[in-house]
This record gives sequence, C-alpha cells and structure tokens, in this order.
Amino acid sequence: MFSLYLRSIFTIFFWLFATDAISSPISFSQAKVLSKQHVYFDQTSSELGTFYCGCDWRWVGQSGGRVNKKSCDYKTRKQEARSNRTEWEHVVPAWVMGHQRQCWQDGGRKNCSANDPTFRVMEADPHNLVVSVGEPNADRSNYSFGMIQGEPRAYGSCDFEVDFKSRVVEPRPEVRGQIARIYFYIHDRYDLNMSKSQQQLLMAWNKTNPVTDWEKKRDARIANAFGHSNPFVTGDQVWRMDHVNSGQGLKGKHNSYLSESRTVNETKGVVRGNKNSRIYHLSSCPSYGAVKTSNIADFKNEEEAQKAGYRKAKNCP
Repeated sequence: MFSLYLRSIFTIFFWLFATDAISSPISFSQAKVLSKQHVYFDQTSSELGTFYCGCDWRWVGQSGGRVNKKSCDYKTRKQEARSNRTEWEHVVPAWVMGHQRQCWQDGGRKNCSANDPTFRVMEADPHNLVVSVGEPNADRSNYSFGMIQGEPRAYGSCDFEVDFKSRVVEPRPEVRGQIARIYFYIHDRYDLNMSKSQQQLLMAWNKTNPVTDWEKKRDARIANAFGHSNPFVTGDQVWRMDHVNSGQGLKGKHNSYLSESRTVNETKGVVRGNKNSRIYHLSSCPSYGAVKTSNIADFKNEEEAQKAGYRKAKNCP
C-alpha cells in the first residue's frame, strides 16, 4: 500500500516536472523545436500549408522543413536556398518587440537575447510563431502589414506582396485575421505601443476574417503545451481603439531585469527625431530604431516634434 502511495506521488511529481519543462520555452531555438512537436507536427499539407503562401512542406531535422513549391505554384523571386526551406516567422517582428526596450538601444537583438530575460520570453512566445517559406520571411523583414495597390506578384501564385520602398507587406486574406489577433495578443501581453492607423487596419482584418477552426486548434495546442491561450482568439478579450494593455507577460519571474532595463518609451520620448534629416519616427515605425544614437532627438509627442521643425517619416503606419 505504501509503495503504491509512493508511486502515485512520483507520478504526480513527474507530471508536474514534465509539464513545466514544456510550458516555458527559454529561447527562440527551443520554442521552434517545441512548436514543431506540439503544435505543427501534422500541419504540412496545402489545406493549411505555410503561413504566407499555403505551400506543402515536409519536416527536416529538429525544427526545419523542405518546401514543395509545386504544391502552391511558388516561384523564387531572388533567394533560391531560402525559397526551398521553411523558417519560423515572428508575426510581430523581433524588432517591434525589442526596439521599445533599452537592451535594443544598447546592442540590438543580439544584446537583448543575451541580456534581457523579458525579451527572451517575448522572442520565444509560441503564439507569435508560424511556419513560412524562407524567402517571404526574409523579404518581410520587420516591415509593417498593410494594403498595397495593384497587388504585384513576385512569388508565383503566392498571394504575398512586398513594397520594399515603403516597407509594407500585404498578406493573403486567409491569414489576415490571425495576424491581427496575434498582434493584439503580443502588444497586450508585453505592453507594447501600437499606432492608431495600425490598430484601425488590424481591427478591420479581425472583423472581416473571424477565428478559423485551425486557429482555435492551434491556440488550444499552444495552451495545452505552454500554459495559456491567446484571449483574442478565445474571445475572452476584444481589442478596441486605444486598448489598455494588461502587461500580463511582464509579471513573471523573468521580469527582475525590468527594474534596471525599462522599456524605451518609459525612459525616453515616444517620438524620435533625426537631427540630420529633421524627420521624426513613431515607436511603431520601421525606421524608429535605425536612427544613430548621436542623431537622436526625443519628443513627448508629434506636436512637439512638429513645432521643432520635424516632419513625419513616410514609412510610418
């Protein structure tokens, strides 16, 4: 009887240990492997396919894949090697998550990954990871999502357009709603700023492209393996203009670093000017983090920047 009791206790402790080991990826590399194992293990067919293009693929190695370009009539634009493989795409780019943190200003993504535990949690969040053909992932870079006139196709039948000059990407309609709900989740959970124009676009995508069966299944798998759902998928939260973020993801043990490394917008102006060009950038602009430290002029708001003789960057959403 006592031995049965001990076995029961051992089983409980083993289950708790195993669950905890799965629930908290400690790095982007680990998150990719676990996402393959627990979320995307059976999602390689064109019924779903790769995120931006809907291509079939087969798994290769721990977390990579080989793209079947014929399945989606994909044509290589420029990067042959990356068009043949899958990559893990951050729907909300690492740049968007990181550039509002002090670690990014002190040394970019490499510094954040090495020295900021909160950024590592953000970077490894499985809710933000999707499987993409490598070339569109590379071309997307940290560009904002938006609508592009004329829809010029550069990847065969893949409905994915990039305006490299304006730094804007237009994804296929099938994933626009999912993109919106991932953006809502990341910005709410990690207390990130989002421009009004970006909010308006994503709110429209959320409304016209409701949650799909796969999105629900994906969310349930992530919650089961890693501990929590995306409330904008489950319907527990609704994003409205000027949403007040919960900051739930900043309340864990990893956040001891915050006392020393607060977000950039807590310590500096939310509008960044370039002293040389006399152009200002919002924190949501792709060019916000590109201003050299020696050229930075911080302002509390756009009105203050404009009064100082600065004009808004054209690539700001």
